This record gives sequence, C-alpha cells and structure tokens, in this order.
Amino acid sequence: MSSHLMEYFNKQPRLGILSTASRDGNVDSAVFGSPRMTDEKTVVMGLGKNRSLAHLGENPHAVYLIVEPGATIMDWKGIRVYLKLQNLATSGPVLEAYKEALAKVAGKEAAAMIHATASFTVTEVRPIVDMGQGWEKSV
Repeated sequence: MSSHLMEYFNKQPRLGILSTASRDGNVDSAVFGSPRMTDEKTVVMGLGKNRSLAHLGENPHAVYLIVEPGATIMDWKGIRVYLKLQNLATSGPVLEAYKEALAKVAGKEAAAMIHATASFTVTEVRPIVDMGQGWEKSV
C-alpha cells in the first residue's frame, strides 16, 4: 500500500459505501463518511447498532467503495478497498476515545449513536472500474 492511498482515502469531504455480508450471504451496503486510514494498511470506523455491525460479527470481510463524480461517466474516479476485520470493540478505551474525537467534529448526538469501533486490515485495492489498470491510474 502507499501513502498515496492514505491521502486519497482520508480526503474530506467524501462519502463511501461499506458493503458487508452475513455468514449466510445476506448482503448490505451503507453510506459511511467516517472511516479513516490510520496507517498504510489499517482502516478504523465507528458503527451504530446496525446491519453492518451484525454482519461483521458473522463475517469479517467487507469492501469500502469511494466514488467521485466527474463531468461524464468516463470522468468518474474511485477505488474499492477490500478489508478484513481485525478488532471489534463495543466497550473500553478505544471506543471511548473514538466517540470523544467524533463529538468534537460532529457533535455529541453523532457520538452517542456509535456502538462499536471496527479496525480492519486492507487486503486489496482495486480501481472503481477494473480494466486491468493499476488503481493509481483511476484516482
């Protein structure tokens, strides 16, 4: 991975879509703006008591899709970041520190909705449209 990926991933404002699947293959996609890369291979995000959290409790694999619109569909940019859950904290100092930092940026109401923090390892990065090119060409 590269620092280029970290810069692109952490760029604000941006929204992305987290896709998860349960143990038995039921899928979900949800809009998330808060995931952050903390180093070149780690992504951390806060989760509410929702389907994404339930799925991650059953299946540690997820994909975070970031899309940037362009003037035409051929000008759109983006990446798919494949993730594997390493740690899910529903209590303790990691969760409390995350909620405290979120409260400063988004307010106490937003922080109160966070039920867990998830730490992922990046396992693969692909362009939004994979035509055999490296992801750097599509960003």
